Amino acid sequence: MIGWYVHHHGWGHVTRMQAILPHIADEVTVFSSMPRPETLDRGTTWIRLPFDADPVVGPDGALHDARDLGDVTARGSLHWAPIGHPGHQERLAIIAQWIARTPVSAFVVDVSVEVTALVRLLGVPTVVFAQPGERTDAPHRLGYDLADRIVAPWAEGTVESAALAARSDRVRMVGGISRHDGRARSTRDGGERRVLFLGRTLDAASLAETVALLTAEGWAIETAGTRDDDRVDDVWPLLGRADVVVSAAGQNGVADLAAAGARAVIVAQERPFGEQEATRRVLDARGFAQTASPGASPAEVAELVRRAAATTPDWDGWNVTGAAARAAAVIAEVSA
Repeated sequence: MIGWYVHHHGWGHVTRMQAILPHIADEVTVFSSMPRPETLDRGTTWIRLPFDADPVVGPDGALHDARDLGDVTARGSLHWAPIGHPGHQERLAIIAQWIARTPVSAFVVDVSVEVTALVRLLGVPTVVFAQPGERTDAPHRLGYDLADRIVAPWAEGTVESAALAARSDRVRMVGGISRHDGRARSTRDGGERRVLFLGRTLDAASLAETVALLTAEGWAIETAGTRDDDRVDDVWPLLGRADVVVSAAGQNGVADLAAAGARAVIVAQERPFGEQEATRRVLDARGFAQTASPGASPAEVAELVRRAAATTPDWDGWNVTGAAARAAAVIAEVSA
């Protein structure tokens, strides 16, 4: 049995897990505060964890922010361990009790230093996922030190990581992991020029202004996930017919662009540890995409769309083909 912790921020971590699961022979039990995805294979067990950051009732009977009850970082040793928080205590207890009664061969953590420490203290081999950005703080160092394997979801020689350099014997750079790896690419119809805006890469006002600029030039506009009412279950056909895709610099999004061979404009978002900015710099330096830092103006984004349309990017260097299977093989190294 393999355990798998999925962080609840956004859908990227669960999407990555779903890309890897078909390549894993063992049974998998997933732990997350997120609701079970409707698309998850029915053979996979999903255990819903309580949240660990909700306001709590303090000794005075009043509601308090978790940070108000004490040092949530244990003097900088951890990222999040709120004092006396029932949800935090219960979620770790659920994982510990499951391990105590289950023959666990490996536990995958994507991502949490605290869960990594708990699982390893309970004597279970761990596989953790790395993320781009500056990860040399004490909690990240602890998590990487405890890990039996570290999966870096990027190609060797692309993203630089000082935190991983000293632990290279346990690092496996598997390439960008995309749920679309192996799907046939669509052929662009050669008609009107299309630009696809993915996710909430631009705020509503900036998106509207950028769309107006491009529409005035004859571009056809499509969106997916930019609002509450334009979510798309399968974005692959949209990626295939777009001449240019505007996206953030998240790991899954970039891997999907690579799988589609898309001409892209990447607008990095503000993220902890400079995660997306680090990815943006790599994409820009290697010519994978036209890129912009957070806060790019509509005029700048529109100009980058024009530039991207004239490029022919070679995404082979992002090493998407077979990446999910390689990640599964890393887990097998530990669970064997």
